[in-house]
Amino acid sequence: MSWQPALDPKPGDIFACEAIEVVIVPRARDLGGFSVRRALPSKQRQMVGPFIFFDQMGPAEFLLGAGMDVRPHPHIGLSTVTYLFEGEIIHRDSLGTVLPIRSGELNWMTAGRGIAHSERTRPELRSLGTKLFGIQSWVALSAKDEEAEPDFVHYGAVDLPVLEEARKVVRVIAGSFLGASSPMKTSSPMFYADISLGAGASVPLDPSYDERAIYTVSGEVEIAGDVFGPAQLLVFRPGDRITIRANRDARFMALGGEPMDGPRHIWWNFVSSRRDRIEQVKADWKMARFDTVPGDQEFIPLPESAA
Repeated sequence: MSWQPALDPKPGDIFACEAIEVVIVPRARDLGGFSVRRALPSKQRQMVGPFIFFDQMGPAEFLLGAGMDVRPHPHIGLSTVTYLFEGEIIHRDSLGTVLPIRSGELNWMTAGRGIAHSERTRPELRSLGTKLFGIQSWVALSAKDEEAEPDFVHYGAVDLPVLEEARKVVRVIAGSFLGASSPMKTSSPMFYADISLGAGASVPLDPSYDERAIYTVSGEVEIAGDVFGPAQLLVFRPGDRITIRANRDARFMALGGEPMDGPRHIWWNFVSSRRDRIEQVKADWKMARFDTVPGDQEFIPLPESAA
């Protein structure tokens, strides 16, 4: 697909200190064999639009025989959104889904009233040694969809719209961005895009939604004279059109949407607008009342606390 024409605002439209509400530096967490950088939720900000969880996975290079091993675990009230830059993960869930995800593809699992899934590296890749680099986010479901039936959707790299111009590549993962729309249906208005810019190139970020952010993956971007390196979540104030310029080759995720229809509670892998619902589902997982994941008999026990 060709690039949709859009006039870029002039750099320096607004001072970066006025445009940016908060800069979040993710905290590192070890998941056993590889690390993640968690930007959401944080002390500075719980959500950006419906995004309530945002993890950078890797980049990691596994030793021979090793790989990703996230045992079956439960979710409610959210969609897990997995997007890879490099590597492969095998997804299995309690609906019976068994499917790999690779670079540029999209796995969108909607938990609704409850689902369990696992994420692992397949044996063939373990014998060769493998790499993993990507983003996993959670999107909170609107109140009307919190208790919907669980679902899983996969889109290949060719299914997601890609806008290309000299020194610019934008893949629209969800919602609409720069005139292109993803086929993915979402529970609430939102956008999510993977953007690569060559040095000197820029893209606008329109004030279409009140809650917007970018997550810097690599390289260096400039916003109104201020420079930002990798692994930072920049949350913007509402109402201003922003220009994001690459000082050197850069990649970042653009994300956001409308504010949620009320507060959300999060405990371990559970998200809900109701505290009592989270207490109920904690008991359900502890008492093995969730459907199991076919072909994967292990599971992660309910933790004593979600800290």
